[in-house]
Amino acid sequence: MRVLVIGSGAREHALLLALSRDPEVTGLVIAPGNAGTGRIAEQHDVDISSGEEVVALAREVAADLVVIGPEVPLVLGVADAVRAAGIVCFGPSQDAARIEGSKAFAKEVMAAAGVHTAASEIVDSPARLDAALDRFGPPAGDPAWVVKDDRLAAGKGVVVTPDRGVARAHAAGLLDDGHPVLLETYLDGPEVSLFCVLDGATVVPLLPAQDFKRVGEGDTGPNTGGMGAYAPLPWLPDDVYRGIVSGIVEPVAAEMVRRGSAFCGLLYVGLAMTAKGPAVVEFNCRFGDPETQAVLALLDSPLGQLLHAAGTGVLADFGELRWHEGAAVTVVLAAENYPGRPRIGDVVIGSEADGVLHAGTSRRDDGAIVSSGGRVLSVVGAGADLAVARAHAYEILRSIRLPGSHFRSDIGQWAAEGKIRI
Repeated sequence: MRVLVIGSGAREHALLLALSRDPEVTGLVIAPGNAGTGRIAEQHDVDISSGEEVVALAREVAADLVVIGPEVPLVLGVADAVRAAGIVCFGPSQDAARIEGSKAFAKEVMAAAGVHTAASEIVDSPARLDAALDRFGPPAGDPAWVVKDDRLAAGKGVVVTPDRGVARAHAAGLLDDGHPVLLETYLDGPEVSLFCVLDGATVVPLLPAQDFKRVGEGDTGPNTGGMGAYAPLPWLPDDVYRGIVSGIVEPVAAEMVRRGSAFCGLLYVGLAMTAKGPAVVEFNCRFGDPETQAVLALLDSPLGQLLHAAGTGVLADFGELRWHEGAAVTVVLAAENYPGRPRIGDVVIGSEADGVLHAGTSRRDDGAIVSSGGRVLSVVGAGADLAVARAHAYEILRSIRLPGSHFRSDIGQWAAEGKIRI
């Protein structure tokens, strides 16, 4: 089986590594890729937002399976174009991808499925903003305002703040750019990321993980696309995990089928473990980054066969997944000034070590690897438990050099110390 992976981040690098361990995968191709993915896959340049170009490449490389990593081509309908060409594709249709592309649509699905989530309100006019803000946040009894871009924002369109001025400025900026704003009630409790492979109403869950969105130690500073993650979660009871699958994911999958928008691909569920039980924070229509890097490091089942089963409608026959014992931790190495405009073009030393996945990198004509984005590398450590996995990840990080770079030193620390409780 020849597999074409679409994307260029650490998530796609992790997918390639996991696919390479599948004995039925005979060839790997990636487009456009980065400086690290070219070591394990044939690499092509393509406009990933163009269904026509992706289909042409899939035919050129004789792909048996196309795996679409990022959300933008999925929301634009690239998976539909691939399927229309008669090629097996892992990734939801444009209609189903609205569950990430429009937070308002996701709220409608959750309401119909009876799923617990935050109360919310869409604001599409600056004239309505102040009155709406008064219905949310500290004056309404919540500890903070939660303001979200209703559209895709690469993980950086959310502001959670106790400062009304900050909340208003973020919302007003989005509205000025023509983006509707979603205001939500605040959800307390630790967060959980759960990936599930879906084939219509069939759901196969992966290990739960936890990611770290804020740029600074102790969850401070602005939101990012993710600064690290770990899996599994030693503090999440198995019955609660199973309850999330049966009480949230399966009803949502069934509701999507009922609407004629059956979801076939990877559904990411972001949850808050509140005092009133699990509540959905968001849905994504693809593997999340950086959780993918940790979760796939522990997968023992053949990934190519799993994704092909979902893409061909036989996921129900695949069975439960197998996992390696222990834990995995991902730590993101970011460029100077990220999540603002990052410094790029610096040489990265030590980026080809084992456990290093590339994201914002490129290779110069002289062979040197240089930074080309905000999140430059993901470093993955694995071990018998979370403490060992953390130590392994940070040991690898100490061998990498990138001027002005930064990373969080507390990824998974509270969990390793037994300080997280539901």
